[in-house]
Amino acid sequence: MAIRLGIVMDPVAAINVDKDSTLSMLWEAQARGWEIFYFELKHLFLRDGIPYGEARPLTVARDLTHWYQLGHVQDLSLSNLDVILMRKDPPFNEEYIYATHLLEYAERLGVLVANKPQSLRDANEKMFAAWFPQCCPPTLVTRQVSRLKAFWHEHGDIVCKPLHGMGGEAIFHLSPHEVNANVIFDMLTHTEARYIMAQKFIPAVKQGDKRILLVNGEPIPYALVRVPQGDEWRGNLAVGAKGMAKPLSARDYWICAQVGPVLREKGLYFVGLDVIGEYLTEINVTSPTGIRELDAQCGLNIAGRLLDCIEAMISVHDKNNFMSS
Repeated sequence: MAIRLGIVMDPVAAINVDKDSTLSMLWEAQARGWEIFYFELKHLFLRDGIPYGEARPLTVARDLTHWYQLGHVQDLSLSNLDVILMRKDPPFNEEYIYATHLLEYAERLGVLVANKPQSLRDANEKMFAAWFPQCCPPTLVTRQVSRLKAFWHEHGDIVCKPLHGMGGEAIFHLSPHEVNANVIFDMLTHTEARYIMAQKFIPAVKQGDKRILLVNGEPIPYALVRVPQGDEWRGNLAVGAKGMAKPLSARDYWICAQVGPVLREKGLYFVGLDVIGEYLTEINVTSPTGIRELDAQCGLNIAGRLLDCIEAMISVHDKNNFMSS
């Protein structure tokens, strides 16, 4: 019997069809004969303790002008699915959190949800890296401007960023003589009403910000090195960085060995680490990207590796259910 896949994502009509990693997963699922059901966040609902979604059957094509087709809407109990891929992009706001609670009801009914909803809530993409201080640059999370100033004066060159953003949004580099530091601190903290993160600036970002993808805690052997272009210092594809594949270094593998077992324990099946120079800076768990670039440059099939993992997890789950019945 075909695996029944639910995909929770941003509107499929609006994705960047040239680069979207979720589309790569959908192509692979369809090639395996899986049934695909499409949801946006707004389509999920709960009735009398049972999670449902306004589902639309989805077919995809490797045609960059007509890459998807949706079937008729049906109210579908999420318990009728084998696996749900949660691929909604940030912002990680209250609505996202409520959706993870709803997906937990599906999980309780035996559906594999990747990534695990509780872990999506627990593993803030900025703060989760601090679980591994041996891998990270000097880091401060605070809402107090006085502490931010002291950290800035201690390290001279720092980066400040909100805890909920993506794609390099609202990230500031403060050099030792930054005249707008007070304004930046006040703006990012909303006048000490919100926590932010400050990290020591890593000059190696000029050589690129590495995205390392891990499937069930095991790294893909190539990183997507996102090199800033022109006057831009941020290594994010969303702000024009150029992505080039390079083999992982010994330090990269060491960082993955520190982080990987915790990812497996938490049910974080597909994760992207951000590494600058020798340091882990972020752990991306919501909807990591980079599949398409690495597949194209290295002849890989990363989505295939992920779906192999999911098939194995479903088989173990079904076997355990059979033995307990």
